[in-house]
Amino acid sequence: MSNSSDYLTSLFSLRGKVAVVIGGTGELCGAMAEGLASAGAEVVLVGRNEEKAKPRLERIAAAGGTAWFASAEASEKASLEQLLADVLKKSGRVDIVVNGAGVNSATPYFDIAEDEFERIIKINLKGVFLGCQIFGKYLVERGEGGSIINLGSMSGLVPLSRVFTYSASKAAVHNLSKNLAREWAPKRVRVNLIVPGFFPAEQNKKILSPERVASIMGHTPAKRFGEARELVGATLMLASDNASSFITGAEIVVDGGYHAMTI
Repeated sequence: MSNSSDYLTSLFSLRGKVAVVIGGTGELCGAMAEGLASAGAEVVLVGRNEEKAKPRLERIAAAGGTAWFASAEASEKASLEQLLADVLKKSGRVDIVVNGAGVNSATPYFDIAEDEFERIIKINLKGVFLGCQIFGKYLVERGEGGSIINLGSMSGLVPLSRVFTYSASKAAVHNLSKNLAREWAPKRVRVNLIVPGFFPAEQNKKILSPERVASIMGHTPAKRFGEARELVGATLMLASDNASSFITGAEIVVDGGYHAMTI
């Protein structure tokens, strides 16, 4: 290796790779998608609203990256099967999959209606289940390895107040990811979780009352919210076969110290 720049490029470059980012039109996964594109991957931004994807696609293109939008419903099997077919037809391969579609709710426990419960479980858990099933099958059968990155949550590690159904769905995502990591490790298909702490993403803003913000800051040693760009480093590490070839079943926590805080 001639210099440090060459070394870092060999470790984290994603040139020649195709990354499918489900939930890529959102704030957090959109930033992760930008990072993947900046590292050289061709990125497929997956969402339901193409207009919402345009600013992100424009930023990626302006930075010299390659990305395109694909419409899909994360919790519908036929939709994801069509997504895989479309990506293979247009891009020829899939190497990295980010499962990041999600919704939240702060409904008091006794007031949670069945339809709300079912909607959150369908998007947050079923969506990851299907994304892993459909894209994981492709990666396992292809036999060249690959990286699946599921978006976990602090509520998948420790109980959080006021987000009961969301917490239950994310705890299941953590468990599913570890089971798949164990199952697919012999095939060199790695399954890991990025676990954000408190980021003011779209799905969380509506439940961030001044009192809740004060409580969060009191439990976060860094004394601030995370910024979406701060998920990129962990994303690139987990996406790169060179940087994380022996990492699977891991929960990479990005939280400003929240989970380490007691009293």
